[in-house]
Amino acid sequence: MFSKFQDITTEVEKGYIDDTDLSFIDEYVQTYRLRLSAYDQVKESERQIIEQLQSRILASDPNIFKRGKEDLSTKWKQDTIRVLRHSAVAMLLNDTEMLREKFLLWFQTLMQAFGTQKICDITYRDMQTVVQQLLPKEVANLLCPILELNRSILGQAEPKT
Repeated sequence: MFSKFQDITTEVEKGYIDDTDLSFIDEYVQTYRLRLSAYDQVKESERQIIEQLQSRILASDPNIFKRGKEDLSTKWKQDTIRVLRHSAVAMLLNDTEMLREKFLLWFQTLMQAFGTQKICDITYRDMQTVVQQLLPKEVANLLCPILELNRSILGQAEPKT
């Protein structure tokens, strides 16, 4: 939503905006209560989402969080919670462009530096399944496209700009 406001400010140079330029506000107002409820449900379910996700991933590959003798599960959990929280805010604000530009592209650089793209791909693919199992359908419908965006950006070997 904020990205759309920013886009409008650049359009001022071309002339006055019209009603169609502001239609996103009506859409947001109509979905605000659902987005707020969904945000609260994600916040309340965060621990359960992460625990079920970690169990699911470990069931498919018990060594996925190991790099040599180092256990990366604590770091994975911190990073995954961080991304989930940013995703929930993007869902609340209906602003995936801000998520992409202000967080995901930066975080992608870190994930590539540590070579964790495969884990990111699995994490955000499986998180969609966990969210669909734990949360009501209307919440999952709002959050899963954002989780897919996370997977497509963080799970990539090469930066996408």
